[in-house]
Amino acid sequence: MKQADRIRTYAREKYVAPARAQREGRFSIRTGDVVREMRLLGGRTPAVCSALKTREFLEGNALRLVARTGPESGQSTTVTYTYEFLDAGKIGEKAPDRQDAWNRLRGALKDVFSELGGGENYLRNERANFYGPGKD
Repeated sequence: MKQADRIRTYAREKYVAPARAQREGRFSIRTGDVVREMRLLGGRTPAVCSALKTREFLEGNALRLVARTGPESGQSTTVTYTYEFLDAGKIGEKAPDRQDAWNRLRGALKDVFSELGGGENYLRNERANFYGPGKD
């Protein structure tokens, strides 16, 4: 097993599973805690930072990385990753698509505007009659 796999497995068992069991919406993992708890010596901090933000770790645990705090380099024991669960406990289920929700909302007034001659026509008429007849 590669070191990155060991790190991801450890993070899943030590942080992800307990947070999911307690039904937390969000949780954080501090890189330095993982380095210390796994007793990784000899500059393994970049390996931990890398493993905790990979697509494999995020998708495998149905997570979204919502924040990363720490130095700009992103390679420090002070780096903290904050995750949120994409599901309600079912790994592998597709996450809700925010863009799809926006597209449904965007078309909500489509029929109303079509009755008024379209959105542009509606706005043109509203602007033309804003002050009322003869009060320009």
